[in-house]
Amino acid sequence: MSRRGGGRRQDSRRDQQSSSPSPSFQRGGGGSRGGRDGSGRAGRGYNPAPTFTQAAPPQASAFPPISRSAVSAFPTSVAPSPTPEAVVSSMRAPLSQAAASSSAAVDELGREMEQKLTTGDQVTKAGMPPASSKAVRFTPRPGYGTAGKKCVVKANHFLVEIADRDLCHYDVTITPEVTSKKVNRDIISQLDSMYRQSHLGNRRPAYDGRKNLYTAGPLPFESKEFVVKLVEENNGAGSSGSTRRERQFKVGIKFASKFDIHHLRQFLSGRQMDASPETIQVLDIVLRESPSKNYTTVGRSFFSPNLGPRGELGDGIEFWRGYYQSLRPTQMGLSFNIDVSARSFFEPIMVTDFVAKYFRVRDMSRPLSEQDRIKVKKALRGLKVELIHRENNKRCKITGVSNQPLNQLSFTLDNKHVSVVQYFRERYNIGIKYTSLPALQAGSDSKPTYLPMEVCRIVEGQRYSKKLNERQVTALLKSTCQRPNEREDSIKQMVAWNDYSRDELVRNEFGIQIKEELTFIDARVLPAPMLKYHETGGEARVDPRLGQWNMINKKMVNGGRVEFWTCVNFSLQVNRNLPVEFCRQLIQMCVSKGMGFNPNPILPIQSAHPSQIGSALADVHKQCTAKLSNEKKQLQLLIIILPDVSGSYGKIKRVCETELGIVSQCCQPRQAAKLSKQYFENVALKINVKVGGRNTVLNDAIQRRIPLVTDVPTIIFGADVTHPPPGEDTSPSIAAVVASMDWPEVTKYRGIVSAQAHREEIIQDLYKSYHDPDKGLVHSGMIRELCIAFRRATGHKPSRIIFYRDGVSEGQFSQVLLHEMDAIRKACCSLEEGYLPPVTFIVVQKRHHTRLFPVDGGQTDRSGNILPGTVIDTKICHQKEFDFYLNSHAGIQGTSRPTHYHVLYDENRFTSDGLQVLTNNLCYTYARCTRSVSIVPPAYYAHLAAFRARYYIEGETTDGESSGGRSTMGRSREVQPLPVIKDNVKDVMFYC
Repeated sequence: MSRRGGGRRQDSRRDQQSSSPSPSFQRGGGGSRGGRDGSGRAGRGYNPAPTFTQAAPPQASAFPPISRSAVSAFPTSVAPSPTPEAVVSSMRAPLSQAAASSSAAVDELGREMEQKLTTGDQVTKAGMPPASSKAVRFTPRPGYGTAGKKCVVKANHFLVEIADRDLCHYDVTITPEVTSKKVNRDIISQLDSMYRQSHLGNRRPAYDGRKNLYTAGPLPFESKEFVVKLVEENNGAGSSGSTRRERQFKVGIKFASKFDIHHLRQFLSGRQMDASPETIQVLDIVLRESPSKNYTTVGRSFFSPNLGPRGELGDGIEFWRGYYQSLRPTQMGLSFNIDVSARSFFEPIMVTDFVAKYFRVRDMSRPLSEQDRIKVKKALRGLKVELIHRENNKRCKITGVSNQPLNQLSFTLDNKHVSVVQYFRERYNIGIKYTSLPALQAGSDSKPTYLPMEVCRIVEGQRYSKKLNERQVTALLKSTCQRPNEREDSIKQMVAWNDYSRDELVRNEFGIQIKEELTFIDARVLPAPMLKYHETGGEARVDPRLGQWNMINKKMVNGGRVEFWTCVNFSLQVNRNLPVEFCRQLIQMCVSKGMGFNPNPILPIQSAHPSQIGSALADVHKQCTAKLSNEKKQLQLLIIILPDVSGSYGKIKRVCETELGIVSQCCQPRQAAKLSKQYFENVALKINVKVGGRNTVLNDAIQRRIPLVTDVPTIIFGADVTHPPPGEDTSPSIAAVVASMDWPEVTKYRGIVSAQAHREEIIQDLYKSYHDPDKGLVHSGMIRELCIAFRRATGHKPSRIIFYRDGVSEGQFSQVLLHEMDAIRKACCSLEEGYLPPVTFIVVQKRHHTRLFPVDGGQTDRSGNILPGTVIDTKICHQKEFDFYLNSHAGIQGTSRPTHYHVLYDENRFTSDGLQVLTNNLCYTYARCTRSVSIVPPAYYAHLAAFRARYYIEGETTDGESSGGRSTMGRSREVQPLPVIKDNVKDVMFYC
């Protein structure tokens, strides 16, 4: 294969900002890309695009002119596929002329986009059942896939059968109001036992713990108020009265509505469009009633020490085993998804023991530093503790930690000044041992109750919601990792343990039956794609086996060239001669794999103290810049051996990428000391893409044989939003978007990152515009910038967009699609008059609980998991919409998790086979390893880029815990922009 000539165009000019208004135009009719296919029939799942009125005057193209050096190495005269969707903007029908202001045109674009996606304004498709409500409709399934070798797998989905019942909904009001779900459940449970036969018509209710109660049939009243007396523990810490108290509540129950099981049955049989989510929610609450009473509830999961052995994670944290359950409609009917799970909880130990474990200290007699005191306060605030010096181990909630140690604390009692230490000695005959520690505070800040840590035990069953550190994550994975056959057995045991079929409320009252066998599903194993390497290697093509291959006898298809490099060692423990030998062998590996690499560093390899990271990097940059100033070149690569203690990686990347403009490759000192050839090979793969090379490409891309990708210039986007860990309530969320820059090969991805409001899922910076007093309407945003970069790199405007969007939950589909498709449209529209390439919008979901298990022992990979390439689009998938599960990778340990792909919008008219095969093939192009990966690389790269940007705002970290010291939000809601990544860094895959 010939290499791309000239590379990216070196153009320092800024893109001209046009003050002319956004274009608008006619789409969806005539002979262009209309709503009907060539036969005149309504196209599959294709909705006629909205009509956009054109803004006047017409604007010039914002795309950069084509540069000879930017043109693809492949011929550009290949005729595009003669399908309607392949018609590029230059071939569109003449545009209607209508005067409008630029801002009005953009607003109109948004309104039309929303109208297009809403059923109330759509043409009903032939053969489709009617919709009972106006809602966003996603792309219908174009048919079922047939590609690949057929096989059968099992899924942890259990078929649910429902009887005809009149499901009634009642509103519940409890006075005085209670915030605890557990207490609410205790109240309703007491009401049930007191009044079921006398007032409730002998019906057993299902209750959600808040405002909603459901029955299988009407109660004998429309509205009624009950009095319930509840005996509960006294949670006060300072009272010496009775430890039990009786509270009286008024409970109002009022009829609200009735749900129709028939409607749900019609939907499950395909005769109704709506899934009747309210009815499914009622059934789901019924199935959660018993576990909610018996176990600790976390989201949709339940945990208990009775569900399996607990395990220690370190630092005073342990894990409990449990299970996840969810009811959802599928092609086979109602499916009950059950999976085993594990969660972290505080150990039920003395607070002094917790502090000793948390800080790993042996001498508890020493006072805490102010910094450690604040950490203890953050760790313990809100926790419930038992007071072992009181009768019946009274409980109270920790509200804070004292500013002073116990030996300096005192309070007024009977008009006398009494120290806390003296009070506990005289009142309880307890000699406080650790008087240098601060006291725990209960009660309000104005009237605190001081409690010595050594008389307080952490109450069992309190979830630890903060981010686990690396050691804890490793311990959790090690303890809970299960091979597929073990996980399948655990799921079966969990189903048997809960025994849903004998649950009085589930089986007898509501008529729900759950089959106890896993679901058998027809699946297919897609073939692995052939990969292309350089012709000068021993093997120019490779057929991966079981999702993996190696680099033996192969050379990178486009080896990058490194002329100017050096190395800095921050490790104090490695041998002083190691950095030189490490670099020599690493360069030797890079050269053997096809890179051009100058063996001599521009500066001598040096070592620096880990406390001087910033100054050492700045000094290297200064010296290199001075040395290369005459040649107008810059340092291409800085190899860094990290400090021995973790925590500096984030600072190094922030300084290099946002302050100095250095592309860097960091190496762990313990790995560097091994001088392992396998390690050198893995690092060489990363270095190559960081200096602009490519490791491998799909052979079908070279041959122009990928449908709806290689026929016309196609840009593939990946997008993700990462949120700060639990407990970080001020840090921003970070959005990242990457896009392919090397059509038709689609292996190089340019990345852009942006900070946005805390926990905001919708990407805010896809398209932006503002009015400038001189320039008029100025356009910007991620989509626009990446499309311009694509034009510069390939010499073509994108004629098709494929958008893989990671990290979206099902409940956010409509919102994300409406906003982000609107932004994509406006960004394209702002680039050139009449420019709206067709878009396919796919959500990538990894956070689900579907697991697939092999049926035939001979159809597994080496880890016992289902084969890489296994795809499912039947039975457990959506009844009507275009979705599929794809297990694209080989398992390493534990049970593989397939990725769920859901097509929300498709103007390119992909077939099921077309999109499934494309997605699976792309998973073999991930640059960092010689394995297929579990999620499509553009989504993977977007995740890496967002994770990298998190380092820019968090500063230094220790053991994987974020310090939050550089939060960009503080206490204000205004989000500060991320540090700007230097252009030379942004031009390559720096996040790899």
